[in-house]
Amino acid sequence: QVHLVESGGGLVQDGGSLRLSCAASGRTLSIYAMGWFRQAPGKEREFVAAISANGGSTAYADSVKGRFTISRDNAKNTVYLQMWSLKPEDTAVYYCAARAVRGSDSSYYTRGRLYDYWGQGTQVTVSS
Repeated sequence: QVHLVESGGGLVQDGGSLRLSCAASGRTLSIYAMGWFRQAPGKEREFVAAISANGGSTAYADSVKGRFTISRDNAKNTVYLQMWSLKPEDTAVYYCAARAVRGSDSSYYTRGRLYDYWGQGTQVTVSS
C-alpha cells in the first residue's frame, strides 16, 4: 500500500505558474504508474496528466497540453506537475493517484477508475 500527499497548490494570477508535488510513502514509487486528476466545483473529476512507472511515457489532457508537464523522481518517491500559463478554468482541487504495475511498465493510464490509491488533494485557484 502507498500513501500519497499532494502539496504546492495555492492562489495564482492568470498566466502564472505552480508546481505541484505528490510525495509517496509506504512503498517505492517505482512500481506505480502515476496520474494527476482535478475536480472543479460542480464538475466531475477529470484527467490531467499521467506518467508510466518508468517515466518513459506521458499523456496529457488536451486542455493542458503544452502548458503542464508531469515528471517523476523515483529516488525521491515524488511525482510533479509543473503548470505554466495557468488560466481561471484550471481552478480545481488537484489529486494524484497511483496504480500498481508489474516490473518496468511503460504504460500510462488516463481513467481514474484504474488507479488504486489517491491523495487528499491540493487546491489550485487561478484568479482573473
